[in-house]
Amino acid sequence: MKSRIQNLFRAGVVVPAGLLFLGFAQPVLASEFTDRDAGLNKKQMLARTGDASIEGMAFVRPVLSGVLYRGGFHGGDKSRSGLSGTQRTELCEKGFSKAFYADFGTKTKYGDTTCSEGKLSYAKARSSSPSTVMKSIHEVIENPQKGPVMVHCMWGVHASGALSAMALVQFCGWSEDRAKTYWNEARNNAPCSGGCDSWIDGKFKNFEFDAALKISDAQKAQICPK
Repeated sequence: MKSRIQNLFRAGVVVPAGLLFLGFAQPVLASEFTDRDAGLNKKQMLARTGDASIEGMAFVRPVLSGVLYRGGFHGGDKSRSGLSGTQRTELCEKGFSKAFYADFGTKTKYGDTTCSEGKLSYAKARSSSPSTVMKSIHEVIENPQKGPVMVHCMWGVHASGALSAMALVQFCGWSEDRAKTYWNEARNNAPCSGGCDSWIDGKFKNFEFDAALKISDAQKAQICPK
């Protein structure tokens, strides 16, 4: 059964962050993130609400239902230290199995975090070298018992968005142009060094569809946006 929070999101209702903790008696459950119930719409993929579901993170948004989410940090991550121990445990408790820090985690200590829900593996990623992330997403798609992947960057806008756009091409059959449009709409008007068209074009030069990671139409129906 879908929770009240999820139903509000799908109805397009803006849920104030405080309600996620105060207005509802219980915290966000793992099933909020792990359910593969498809039907994500554009509003959900571009929403700026719901960040309070993971303490200290910003722009936490679904990409592939129950499989891939993206995000960043409130105020950025100036220390380049990545997710705190508390945040890693929280992601683990919410059912996530993997997390990647794209591009900026120069002072981050990566590794595994265990919790009552299982284990979260945390690793670095590069938006200009997406194959490792794509393989990890594919592994989760093929093994429904595994929890979703969180891809985050410093702000939750550029690098995490690029990897998310590539995932939509790889697993949902989106065209490159459609994926780039999604990336552009989700970057919240943040500037790009050298111009935004050039920035995302440069990232996609290093991406190729991998036939070995192809998924079935039934799997697409479960996880891909409308």
